[in-house]
Amino acid sequence: MNKKTILITGCSSGIGYDAAHYLHKNGYKVYASARDAKDVKRLQDEGLEAYVLDVTNAQNIKEVLETITKDGNELFALFNNAGFGQPGALEDITTSVLKEQFETNFFGLHELTYQTLKIMRRQGYGRIIQHSSVLGIISLRFRGAYNASKYAIEGLCDTLRLELMDTDIHICTINTGPIRSDFRKNAILNFKKNVVSDGSYFEDSYKKELLDAKQKDKDIFTKDSDVVIKNIIHALESKTPKPRYYNTLATHLLGGLKRVLPTSLLEKILVKV
Repeated sequence: MNKKTILITGCSSGIGYDAAHYLHKNGYKVYASARDAKDVKRLQDEGLEAYVLDVTNAQNIKEVLETITKDGNELFALFNNAGFGQPGALEDITTSVLKEQFETNFFGLHELTYQTLKIMRRQGYGRIIQHSSVLGIISLRFRGAYNASKYAIEGLCDTLRLELMDTDIHICTINTGPIRSDFRKNAILNFKKNVVSDGSYFEDSYKKELLDAKQKDKDIFTKDSDVVIKNIIHALESKTPKPRYYNTLATHLLGGLKRVLPTSLLEKILVKV
C-alpha cells in the first residue's frame, strides 16, 4: 500500500497550490491539477507532476485517473479542492448561474468522487478529502449560491461515510473559514459578470459590502493556508481520520453558535457578519 500518493484539484492558487507543494516537499507523490493549461505548465515548471483537469468534464476526469493509475499504480488519496464563489442575493441569481456554481462545486466534486471510489474499492482502501466551508455549516446573505453548493457537499459526505463504514475508505470534510488567496478577488469578478446590481433592491448594500469592501486579508479571522494543510496531513496520516475538520476561528465560532443558539437568534447575528 502506497500511502503517499494524492490527486489534488484546483492547484492554480491558494490552498490547492500550497498543499500540492507542501506535500511534494514532504515525500508525497502529488498529482496536481488545474483547469487552465497555463497554470498546469507553471506547476510542472515548479517541479510538480501536473495535469489539465476540468472537474465538470467526466471524460477528462476518466482520462486523468487512467493515466495516474496505469501500470497498476494505486491512488491513496484525493483532495477535492476545486471550487469558486458566486456572490449575489438569491433574487439576483438566475437559475443558469446557480447551475454553474453547482457544476463545479458540487457535481464536479461528485463526479471525481464517483470515479475515484471505483479505484479505491478495487484497492480496498483510500482517503477522500472534500473541501467544504464554514458556509456549509452556516449561511451568510449574498452567498446563497455558494452556501447551497457547500451544504450539498455536507449531505453528500455524511451519506458516503455511512455507505463506506465497513471499508477502509475514509471520507473527510474540510470546513475552511477565510483563507488568504485569490478567492475573494475571483468572486467579485463573478459577481460583476453574472449579477445585475443596478436597480437591485440590494444595490447600495452591494456597493458597501462587496464592491467597496476593504481587503480583509489582515483581519483576525483570515489565516494562511497552513492551518488547512495541518488538517489535511492529519486526514492523510491518522489511523482514524476525523469525519470533519474545522479550520480557523471563524469556523469554530460560527459552527459552535449553530449548535447552541436558536435559529432566530443565530440569524440576527449572521445578518450582521
